[in-house]
Amino acid sequence: MTKPSLTPRSRPALALALAAGVSLAVAAPALAQEDEPSDPPAEEEKTEKLSKRAAKGEKRLARMLEGRVAGEPQACIRSLPTGRISTIDRTAYVFGRGRTIYVQRTKKPRQINDRDTLVTQRFGGGAQLCRQDIATTINPINQIFTGAVLFEDFVPYTLADKDEG
Repeated sequence: MTKPSLTPRSRPALALALAAGVSLAVAAPALAQEDEPSDPPAEEEKTEKLSKRAAKGEKRLARMLEGRVAGEPQACIRSLPTGRISTIDRTAYVFGRGRTIYVQRTKKPRQINDRDTLVTQRFGGGAQLCRQDIATTINPINQIFTGAVLFEDFVPYTLADKDEG
């Protein structure tokens, strides 16, 4: 029986096989520990914090909508550069003030962060904000992009007329 010889072609294959064996030997103890109980995952704690923030946001929105009646959803709203925008954490954006305000829940309201600034690029003209407009969020301190916002229809909420009797 002859001994196999190492040729220049077989050296990379041998090196790869050795590396795979070493990786498996190092990973084996870590894989064996997976069955042991550990601390609760940090992901569960993060989800719980987000849920609390969302519940707080829903309460804030409910207070803003007290005494108002929802209208027909609209694809575009009148929005001037000086218009007021309220960001409600993990819930919605609220546009306007006075008799009628517009609520924008977005496609993923849990991603709304009241610490970020909403930036829009409008396609429907300067005085309108529409659901197809491009919206992103940035960190206002360092101006870094923090997310993309996908608008849904805007829902108007108008103050209900008081019945005088």
